[in-house]
Amino acid sequence: MAQLIYSAIASLDGYIEDRDGNFDWAMPDEEVHSFINNLERPVGTYLYGRRMYEIMMVWETDPGFAADSPLTQDFAQVWQSADKIVYSKTLAVASTRKTQIERNFNPEAIKQLKNTAQQDISIGGPGLASHAFRSGLIDECHLFLTPVIVGGGKPALPDNVRLGLQLMEERRFGNGMVYLHYRTR
Repeated sequence: MAQLIYSAIASLDGYIEDRDGNFDWAMPDEEVHSFINNLERPVGTYLYGRRMYEIMMVWETDPGFAADSPLTQDFAQVWQSADKIVYSKTLAVASTRKTQIERNFNPEAIKQLKNTAQQDISIGGPGLASHAFRSGLIDECHLFLTPVIVGGGKPALPDNVRLGLQLMEERRFGNGMVYLHYRTR
């Protein structure tokens, strides 16, 4: 059975973007990017809300974006090889290959996907992930905490959800970022 993994890069005070929607403080350096590439390599399917998909689709739609370095080229290849499911009531067509659009988040469909998928599934974006958390679907959390406090914005984790977690792995990077890998209990 595939695992449903929520991954996020967040500020130390728990936000994926600040009050103005900025997340430039969350850009990984080479050490972190290499680690993320290896972490994402086994993912077979990405689940996104519309906004997160529109942020991530540059890994396929803008060849210059990925051409920065061998690390970004590697991530682009990893991302492009995976299937994508985008949950949106407004997006008419997908701008990337291997992408399907679903109008509604259906917990039963995700359970079925977990039971049949050959590779792990990643869910990106806190809005969509909150539905999965509330439905008891998340198996693991991969959190990258950035050494910055932004004082408000979009929270990385949902409100009004209580969930026991078991710490599986931790790692400190040279830039001060910390990786925490939790499994749900």
